[in-house]
Amino acid sequence: MNRRNILWSAISALGAAFGASGAKAATGAGAGNKLKVVYHLSDAEKVNFVLGNIQNHIDGVGGPDHVTIALVIHGPALKAFYSAQANPDISKRVGEFSKDGVELAACGNTMKAQNVTLTELLPGFVSAEKGGVVRLAELQSQGYLYLRP
Repeated sequence: MNRRNILWSAISALGAAFGASGAKAATGAGAGNKLKVVYHLSDAEKVNFVLGNIQNHIDGVGGPDHVTIALVIHGPALKAFYSAQANPDISKRVGEFSKDGVELAACGNTMKAQNVTLTELLPGFVSAEKGGVVRLAELQSQGYLYLRP
């Protein structure tokens, strides 16, 4: 075997090792570990898209028992979750997500700016008192993967 073949074999072996460890990390690093994901929503025009992504995520992993999901909402998107004006599809999805254990966090700063309280939002919401971006950072520090569709 010449030097080039030895070098190529070594590089290939390293690549295979890194690929295998990356695949293990991407699947939750072993049995019993649930993937934790936080979705970030601030754009009003992306509400249905993000809710669809969350449902696809739950379905894709085999149900809510196989993933921990949080949804943090701030800015203009929060208005879509006002109980008085929420579209029936959004109300239904939020109710199902709440039953599935999805954390639904509304930015406390946005709530103040929009002059809305938790009781005026769809059932299941909690307040991210320190702010939506602070809640996002807290969840990421707890090992949640960040998604902003």
